[in-house]
Amino acid sequence: MGWYSRYMFPRILDRILRRPSFQRERRLALAPAYGEVLEVGFGTGLNLPHYPLAVTSLIVLDPVLALQPRVARRLAAAHMPVTCVQDTAESLPFAEARFDCVVTTWTLCSIPDVVSALRHIRRVLKPGGSYVFLEHGRSDDPRLAWWQDVYNPLHKCLAAGCHVNRPIDTLIAQSGMRITQLDCFSMPSMARLLSRMYRGVAQPAPL
Repeated sequence: MGWYSRYMFPRILDRILRRPSFQRERRLALAPAYGEVLEVGFGTGLNLPHYPLAVTSLIVLDPVLALQPRVARRLAAAHMPVTCVQDTAESLPFAEARFDCVVTTWTLCSIPDVVSALRHIRRVLKPGGSYVFLEHGRSDDPRLAWWQDVYNPLHKCLAAGCHVNRPIDTLIAQSGMRITQLDCFSMPSMARLLSRMYRGVAQPAPL
């Protein structure tokens, strides 16, 4: 991982994703979270103040623990105990059926093997547990989706591997989870190629 991805891009992303419009979406998305929670793709900790009191403990995972002084301040203000783990989403180092909830927010776009990561998320969820997600992805407008496909290779270079065209609901279903709640919408504050949002909850489907 180069200097840009490790040091510069996290600062750019933190500045964008702490805007009020993104914070409102975090509060809505995280409202169903409860119990022992795993957050995959912790980033710089912008979700921390939006977890409800029903969350009793939180493990956060990211391949790179970026902007550590900034993150340390956010961790200190959290209302629940938080444990940081440096690892990848494709190899979650946790036992099967451990967590009440797993959370991702604007994370699936940048995981190299996203289907493998989602299968691991399913694996570590308890039966009846909840996968809580807030992601951007493929537009339902065919013309805009075509432009997303065209633009995607360039965007991956500019945004440290982020894909703009992933069909989030389809990928979740392919991983063996059943979506029980889904809101799809466009964020007016975002460029059109990045504005399609998927916010919802999924549960492990019976084997």
